[in-house]
Amino acid sequence: MKTITVFKGDGIGPEITEAVISVLQAAKAPLDYEFFNVGAAEYEQHGALIPDRAFSSFEKTHILLKSPVTTPVGKGFRSLNVTLRNTYNLYANIRPAKSNSAVPTPFPNVDIVTFRENTEDLYVGIEEQIDADTVHATKIITRKASEKIIRDAFRYARERKRHKVTCVHKANILKLSDGLFLSVFKEIAAEFPDIKSDDKIVDNVCMQLVMRPETFDIIVTPNLYGDIISDLTSGLIGGLGLLPSMNIGENYAMFEAVHGSAPDIAGKHIANPTALLWSACMLLEYIGEKTIAGNIRRAVDTVLAAGITLTPDLGGSAKTEEYAQAVIAAL
Repeated sequence: MKTITVFKGDGIGPEITEAVISVLQAAKAPLDYEFFNVGAAEYEQHGALIPDRAFSSFEKTHILLKSPVTTPVGKGFRSLNVTLRNTYNLYANIRPAKSNSAVPTPFPNVDIVTFRENTEDLYVGIEEQIDADTVHATKIITRKASEKIIRDAFRYARERKRHKVTCVHKANILKLSDGLFLSVFKEIAAEFPDIKSDDKIVDNVCMQLVMRPETFDIIVTPNLYGDIISDLTSGLIGGLGLLPSMNIGENYAMFEAVHGSAPDIAGKHIANPTALLWSACMLLEYIGEKTIAGNIRRAVDTVLAAGITLTPDLGGSAKTEEYAQAVIAAL
């Protein structure tokens, strides 16, 4: 048995966590769980986003399944996600978006994996109030971090027999920062002559993604563009409720749904747990439990294809728990 840390999050987090754990247990995933409350509610009650014992658990297990956490907009504490990524150097954020024939969209042939550098760019959160009407934000790009994420993208392509890696940037304007990222990309691309490579400016990519998404395979990009582009790719496949992710470092790994905590529907038990469930499948694959992950993926596909027990975001009326039970029945 492998012990993992679980952050239940807030908003819809506890609801979808419970649903996902029920599926993992039904699938006989060889996991033990250490559960913790984290996020805005924990902050209001105890003055800390993450309890010390939760940090200690992650530092012991090295694997975290994390539900969404509310982050105040324009004020308050810094994003818990950013804190975790920087504290544990979770430098690679990998977000696969793949069409499912059971989810009707205008884009049936999407199969895009976004590799987002996770520790730099504007997400370092360095801002300076110059005067009452002027704020400066610092964008940081380094060769070291760029090399790591870009090389990981090419290795992933080679290992999984993918055919192309595209670098997304804004080097036509940000000639030094994005220019460095692009320069490193071209250097590393030369090390992988068996993998096609190209580069595109981020605004052009956004247009092409909604016109010809099938022309993209693997995207590698700095932090901010990766966040935006991966949300766009989720729209191509049916929404954020279907987009999983993993955050990988040299010693730690965090698996989470890309969507937020959706406080507007918290407590209504209508949230779609698929993204977190597929993130848990990525966790299972990470620890070598590929068969169980495959079983769960096929069960989800069965439920989606049946079209009967779907949550409202997918056009149905099922509760979160009813959807989870349907997946369990399909295992």
